[in-house]
Amino acid sequence: MKKILLSGLLLVLLTGCTPRTTEGNTVPHLRVWVGDNADVAWMEQVVRDFRAANPNQAYEIQIGVQNEGDAARVILADVESAADVFTFADDQLPDLLLGGALMPLQEDAADVLNRNTPESVSAASGPDGQLYAYPATADNGYFLFYNRSLITPEDAGSFEGLLARAAQNGRRIAFPMANGWYLYSFFRGAGLEMRLSDDGVTNLCTWNATDAPISGAEVLSALLDIARHPGFVSADSDAFVAGIKDGSIIAGVSGTWNAAVAAQVWGEDYAAAKLPTFRVGERDVQMASFSGFKLVGVNPYSRNAGAALDLANFMTGYEAQLDRFRLRRQGPSNVAALASAEVQTEPAIAAISAQAPYADVQRVGSKYWDAAASLGKIIASGNPEQLPLQTLLDNAVAGITAPAGQ
Repeated sequence: MKKILLSGLLLVLLTGCTPRTTEGNTVPHLRVWVGDNADVAWMEQVVRDFRAANPNQAYEIQIGVQNEGDAARVILADVESAADVFTFADDQLPDLLLGGALMPLQEDAADVLNRNTPESVSAASGPDGQLYAYPATADNGYFLFYNRSLITPEDAGSFEGLLARAAQNGRRIAFPMANGWYLYSFFRGAGLEMRLSDDGVTNLCTWNATDAPISGAEVLSALLDIARHPGFVSADSDAFVAGIKDGSIIAGVSGTWNAAVAAQVWGEDYAAAKLPTFRVGERDVQMASFSGFKLVGVNPYSRNAGAALDLANFMTGYEAQLDRFRLRRQGPSNVAALASAEVQTEPAIAAISAQAPYADVQRVGSKYWDAAASLGKIIASGNPEQLPLQTLLDNAVAGITAPAGQ
């Protein structure tokens, strides 16, 4: 079997804890993979609390590091040799399910359902409605950052208000138009669909619809108007940060990973909100978004499955999620933790929560990304070849919905 090498491997011997299943004086041995080195200190705290909460059983626990974004590829290379408990990004759940790498939650399912946000529970569920993972965070999405010394909350409510205020001040509003993760916001907000097909591989997309209440061409026309506005700049994460630092960008769409720099540069003027509306013809349309979650799975090949479930359940509970927020500033999926005063006073987390009703769990086939990015680049550059809007959309949808092997 393929060997998997982990960085930052730590060994923690615990005395304490009562697993669901024990035989005599057996000491369960568990391996846990967290997402990065910065998570190790948090996991060590979880282990200490797990020990204190369950004083009657010895455990041997190894903490290793495996990037969440690459977890499925590594785990599926050799499921039997993978960790007993592991964190992963929610968009990898379909692949992990197909590879038989997730143990269904049964005894804990009702509690997990009750204590977490509906969106995170949906992200942790399979197409059969069964829970296959424990929600751990609910902050992997995007929202609006703005400098409230130059942008009012009323301005921040609409793209038109933002652009007008930016142009008035000789500054820019940033949006990563050439990135399909973000471009989705406009089309989905207008009621057009893009999702994984029932085959679990290809995509369904109606962005080129001509008979919808808002047609794809109407949305595309609105986006080209935004891209041509003097107050707009298409900017990825690095350009967004650079613009905040040099003062050229006074608002923009990004995620929690840029909250620290926005807070540092803007200080007391740092603010965040849900995504704004944008004008399509005579209608104001609320922008949608993708939502993302970190999940904790249990390996069905674990030799200590009961103990693994106990630990996964504990490391995604109320106290553990609050500790994760305190140490990592990562937003909880636990309803009570999310509602706590200390979490809600964090502008980025409050903005993610406000955007949640307009966010969809990301379930996308691989053909989406390049095709959507190509359309976004054309929009950001103002459609330089002046192609008919319907042609642009038909070409994009053909790429998005192409067979996986094509």
